[in-house]
Amino acid sequence: MTESPMNETAVTGTPRTGTLSLAEVEAVARAAHAGQTDKAGQPYAEHLRAVAEGVRGRGGDAEQIAAAWLHDAVEDDALSEQWLTEAALSRRTKDIVRAVTKRAGEPPEAYARRVLATPGALLVKEADLAHNADPARLAVLDPATRARLTQKYARMRALLGLA
Repeated sequence: MTESPMNETAVTGTPRTGTLSLAEVEAVARAAHAGQTDKAGQPYAEHLRAVAEGVRGRGGDAEQIAAAWLHDAVEDDALSEQWLTEAALSRRTKDIVRAVTKRAGEPPEAYARRVLATPGALLVKEADLAHNADPARLAVLDPATRARLTQKYARMRALLGLA
């Protein structure tokens, strides 16, 4: 994946003085992941939408919903760490995005500890795991991939203390 040249001016038409709205965050996320598909061949933005709606449905606040829209952007190189640092987002939203961003070579236990240590991140990761492990979504994958991912998601749920 390549980094999107998105910036706040490109999204809103004017330089920002405040925090990006949820609609603006959604637009940034959709643009950053434009043309990408998930393992099932669906537009990647549908996963982002599902995670954001999952956070909303679990009682998440606007900062968590914003983080849900952006939860894979840095990890997938759709947006850079520099973009995140400079973005007109709350510190908490940025912290959540960083917490749920997997790092190359990082053991799952260390990743889970970071998610658990970051206020608001567990809810975003829970919604992400719920959508990733959706049986309807997994059903279109080949049996070996489905089994591998099912085991991976169950292990992460256990590490995070999710039922």
